[in-house]
Amino acid sequence: MFVAEVIGTLVASVKDPALTGVKLLIVQPLDEAGKPAGSPLIATDMIGIGTGERAFCVLGREAALSLANPSAPVDAGIVGIVDRVDL
Repeated sequence: MFVAEVIGTLVASVKDPALTGVKLLIVQPLDEAGKPAGSPLIATDMIGIGTGERAFCVLGREAALSLANPSAPVDAGIVGIVDRVDL
């Protein structure tokens, strides 16, 4: 699990049928200080987050579990909107 900032959207007219109707966003992982950490990723969004917001994301098999088809070929998924981080 990690926190990321939504930095853009991805539109794919040709994709796996399991991803039909699924919104794809570009997210930039953040470190504990809120600074970019690593390379941006493409993540599915089933909660309606917007560009510029901070997302709570999961990787691996858990990413597909939020979709209608949990066997969809997904590596990263947004599962929450971050309101605040306290360290």
